[in-house]
Amino acid sequence: MTPTSEPEAAALSPLQLLTLARWLSPAFPTGAFAWSHGLEQAVGDGTVRDAGTLEDWLDAVLRHGAGRTDAILIGAAHRAKEADLPALAELATALAPSRERRAEAAQQGAAFATTLRALHGWDLPDAPFPVTLGRAARLGGLPARPVAEMALQGFVTTLTQAAQRLMPLGQTAAQGVILRLAPPCAAVAAEGMGLSPDDIGSCALAVDLCSMRHEGLEPRIFRS
Repeated sequence: MTPTSEPEAAALSPLQLLTLARWLSPAFPTGAFAWSHGLEQAVGDGTVRDAGTLEDWLDAVLRHGAGRTDAILIGAAHRAKEADLPALAELATALAPSRERRAEAAQQGAAFATTLRALHGWDLPDAPFPVTLGRAARLGGLPARPVAEMALQGFVTTLTQAAQRLMPLGQTAAQGVILRLAPPCAAVAAEGMGLSPDDIGSCALAVDLCSMRHEGLEPRIFRS
């Protein structure tokens, strides 16, 4: 599966822009609000305790963890032939470092696929979320790069909202974190479009360990 480059500025039509905004809106029923990607454990440990440490944590997730991996998977799923999707979904599942992270990706992907099948009648398989999103973008005629950019910003936004439930973090400070992480979202998405699944590699060890330890955390709010 060889990466193919899109135009540097893959412009969206007004309808495509609205479609993407709807898919990645908090109102779309993927249940993203229920998962913290190990962040709840990091807050419990005191590793993440304010806006600065949250920004550092999320930057690492984007550049060295699931953010980069998801961008590559979105691009790969967008390019893939239908027959290649099961293997790509299997790879995405195998990349999850813990039971909770596997459930996080699988359940959001299944919920996303179920809704789009009901709305559009698409032959969209249940798969981890980045695979399902990339395939849906292909079926919907959306270019992969802006989809990856918006997905990564949505990921950052969801985790920042989770942090607001876990520690003292005001609205302005939270929005500042999201604002400052916009350039990494764009850069990681752009890089991912030029890579293949063979280029996937993660070195966000602290994030992975928190996701493994989280299932023993009591009390807890989130499912991961």
